[in-house]
Amino acid sequence: MSERAPRGVRSDYVRFVALTTRWADNDAYGHVNNVVYYALIDTAVNQLLIQAGLLDVTSGAVIGVAAESGCRHHASAAYPDVIHAGVRVGRVGTSSIRYEVGLFRNDEDQACAEGFFVHVMVARQTMRPVEIPAGLRGFVERLAR
Repeated sequence: MSERAPRGVRSDYVRFVALTTRWADNDAYGHVNNVVYYALIDTAVNQLLIQAGLLDVTSGAVIGVAAESGCRHHASAAYPDVIHAGVRVGRVGTSSIRYEVGLFRNDEDQACAEGFFVHVMVARQTMRPVEIPAGLRGFVERLAR
């Protein structure tokens, strides 16, 4: 059996987005429920893309559709933690991008969770894969490690 990879640290990631937890994110055990980590990962990536002017969620001709995702949990977060989502890009293909995200509680240097998801860029009208637009490609290549 292989050893588990060590927890990521902040310096492993290129860009950061601060996200606040909400009271409703806590579950009956008093910590952020596992599905919330996926929402934090998705929000961090899309927030970066929207802020860069590269994603128009309501009327853009090209959108990203999540094709695959995963998350490893290392430690619990709970409301009212502030989560600093570190984002990097693991792979850029012809029509797909693999985003990797480390979630860090408050000022901690080690990730409480690390996840990924793969966006496949599709034409909104046909929902068929298209090449990554040039502006988006340039942006995500700068996030690659």
